[in-house]
Amino acid sequence: MNSAQPTFDLDAYLGRQRTLVESALASAAARRDDVPSRLTEAMAYSLLAGGKRLRPILALAGFAATAPAADVAGVLPFACAVEMIHTYSLIHDDLPAMDDDDFRRGRPTNHKQFGEGIAILAGDGLLTDAFGLLARCPVDAQAVVDVVRMLSDAAGSPGMVGGQVVDLDATGKPQSLASLEHIHTMKTGALLAVSVCGGARLAGASAEQLARLRTYSQALGLAFQIIDDVLDVTADLHTLGKDPGSDAENGKTTYVTLLGVEGSQSHARDIMQKGLHAIESFGVAAQPLVALGHYTLHRKS
Repeated sequence: MNSAQPTFDLDAYLGRQRTLVESALASAAARRDDVPSRLTEAMAYSLLAGGKRLRPILALAGFAATAPAADVAGVLPFACAVEMIHTYSLIHDDLPAMDDDDFRRGRPTNHKQFGEGIAILAGDGLLTDAFGLLARCPVDAQAVVDVVRMLSDAAGSPGMVGGQVVDLDATGKPQSLASLEHIHTMKTGALLAVSVCGGARLAGASAEQLARLRTYSQALGLAFQIIDDVLDVTADLHTLGKDPGSDAENGKTTYVTLLGVEGSQSHARDIMQKGLHAIESFGVAAQPLVALGHYTLHRKS
């Protein structure tokens, strides 16, 4: 397979997978008699607000790359769990104590809509409920246990939460390229990587397959963040769906700060190419992952 020229209808693939994910997320967000209605409303407000659904789609793609003929039901609860955790992180990121953003996915942030207290609890609910949903994956129990551990590491203190702390501590201080990549490997890359690798593990991936997919997904995570930094200075609110320029306003060093727009785009391409090379042995089963790698480099929002 030539990773430089993926012959794959990504738009059609994304449409099918988004439909699948949106339906499953709607079921996960449905009202329950034993949950306060205001909490359910706040959780659903952010969870069902649309978005690229990149993480759950990566989970589906990692699963299919390892076991192309397997029933998607084996990975769908995990795919939704990853999106729930991602959404919780966005709710908390937007709070005044963090990035203090007013808009997310083109509409008021959760705390602007429901108040800070409910927003915090909505995030807490999504994070906790995600692991309950993951535990329901109808596959080998040991695989589920392994993915619970992987997801906990990626979302918790060794991963996304720890990355947020390092990022907060770095605000207003000059950063090197190496330190910036360390922050974003934890903060953004960890959840993207576990999406692919967790999906593959649920499909029964070997240690070698997981290692190759980890190389790919870590590259994807860094490339995604680099392009995010580019979009923060080149896109508008309508296109981006959130406040543009917030990184500069908050005194954060970004890839654009260090490398400029063109230098950042070039750096992202170099990183992603190494990731694509790592999954060449998967052949046609990895076409969605290859196409998603190229999509990451060229996305507009």
